[in-house]
Amino acid sequence: MAVTIKQLHPVFAGEVSGVDLSQPISREDAVAIDDGMNRYAVLAFHGQDITDEQQIAFSKNFGALEAKGRPGTIRKTADNRLGAGIADLSNLDKHGKVISADDRQWFFKLGDRLWHSDSSFAEVPAKFSLLSGRVLPSWGGNTEFADMRAAYDALDARTKAEIEDLVCEHSLLYSRAAIGFTEFTPEEIANFRPVRQRLVRVHPATGRKSLFLSSHAGAIVGWSIPESRAFLRELTEHGTTARVRPCARLAAIRSRDLGQSCHHASGMPLRPHRGARHAAHDAGRRRPDRPAGRRLILPTLVIKYLAGS
Repeated sequence: MAVTIKQLHPVFAGEVSGVDLSQPISREDAVAIDDGMNRYAVLAFHGQDITDEQQIAFSKNFGALEAKGRPGTIRKTADNRLGAGIADLSNLDKHGKVISADDRQWFFKLGDRLWHSDSSFAEVPAKFSLLSGRVLPSWGGNTEFADMRAAYDALDARTKAEIEDLVCEHSLLYSRAAIGFTEFTPEEIANFRPVRQRLVRVHPATGRKSLFLSSHAGAIVGWSIPESRAFLRELTEHGTTARVRPCARLAAIRSRDLGQSCHHASGMPLRPHRGARHAAHDAGRRRPDRPAGRRLILPTLVIKYLAGS
C-alpha cells in the first residue's frame, strides 16, 4: 500500500496512512514522508504500536540521530529511564513512578508548556522531532502545533523588513526563567549558555521563510532585554492563534519539522496522572517554516526522540 497523506488543517499538518512503522520502510516511502514534511510541517501517524528501537530505526530514514554537545535537561544520565537515542518527555522517574510535585525536574518540565521549538537552544538545531505517545492521561495531555511559515506570511511588509536580519539568543535558562524556575547549578548554567539563531529562516527544499520562535529565545542581538522579550512575545502571540483539535488516539506518532513549526504542551494534568512521551530528533540545520496564526492541537502525551540530517 502506498503512503497517503490527508491534510488536517487549511494551511499545515497531515495524517499519514499506508505505512507500518514497526517494520522497515522503503526508500520510496521515506521520500514520500520527507516530501510530506516539507509540505505540511507536521505529520501524524495513528495506530502505530512501536518500541523505542523501532522508533529510532524509523527516524534514521531522515538523517543521523541528533548528538547533543551539551545536555538539554537537568536530569543526570544515571537517572535516565530510557536508553540512548530517546528523549524522555514523561512525568516519570527512572523507576516508572510519577515525579514528585516538589522535584526540580518537575519544575523544569513545566517549561514545555510554553511555545517552543525543540533544540533551538543547540548550536545546530534538530531537523525533525518524532514524538510517540505511549501512555495517555484520562484527560488533557494535548500537544499544540503552530505553523511558523504562515506566521511569517501574515506579517506586514514593514515588519518583515525589520526582522529579516535579526539574530536571537536561545537558552533553556530563558524559557525556565519565564515560568519562575531559576535555581540552576553553576554546571547547568554553563551547559545552558545561550546560542545565536536567526529569527527568519529559509527552508532549504521549499524556499519558504518562517519565524524561528521559541520560549528559549530571550534576547535579540543589539536590542535591550525588555525590548527583545516584548517583541518576541508579540510575535509569538501573532503566530499561535487559530487552533484545530483532532480526536485523541493511542499509539500515535507526531513528526514535525523544527524549522517550520513550534509547539507546546497544553491542558496537561497535574499529579497524580501518569503519562509518557518518547521523542527522537534528527540532527540538521532546519528552519521553522510554519505559517503564522495556525494552531493544531494533537491530544497526546509523547516520548520524544529527535534525529537530524
